[in-house]
Amino acid sequence: MSLDLASLTFLLVEDSAYMRTILRTMLQGFGARRIVEAEDGASGLEAMDRANPDILILDWVMPILDGADMVRMIRSPNNPFAYIPIIMVTAHTERSRIVEARRLGVHELLSKPISAKSLYQRVSSVILHPRDFIKTATYFGPAPREISQPSENLAGRTGSAARSTTW
Repeated sequence: MSLDLASLTFLLVEDSAYMRTILRTMLQGFGARRIVEAEDGASGLEAMDRANPDILILDWVMPILDGADMVRMIRSPNNPFAYIPIIMVTAHTERSRIVEARRLGVHELLSKPISAKSLYQRVSSVILHPRDFIKTATYFGPAPREISQPSENLAGRTGSAARSTTW
């Protein structure tokens, strides 16, 4: 199934001009026509007001205002962009970062080096499988989704039942 991305506006927030070019080229290859770029979180917030994006793709590590800080500012219930789908791009994929991304309210995490296939999968996911938002005393963002895990562990032994976790 091919998505029609021509009517959507994407905001790319990435400090590396090279990586912005890669992401923009991939999105254009998928059919996206409205792509706005910013080189750090501060200019990304300004660009949001001008561009009114449908999907935000941002890097985690940037100068001035990093991706995590930008997400914290956006995921405020009174922010006009609080419900925007966010795809976070990072080279740091250790478990603590993945958990933090979930706690921040990021929809999808995309690890560097990225591939066209992985980017398309993340974009497709936020479009085809939108999630309701929840608000608790400590969290505002997309509701966690269920992820099935195999009942067999790495050593080949069968577990008592299939487990599920949430993101």
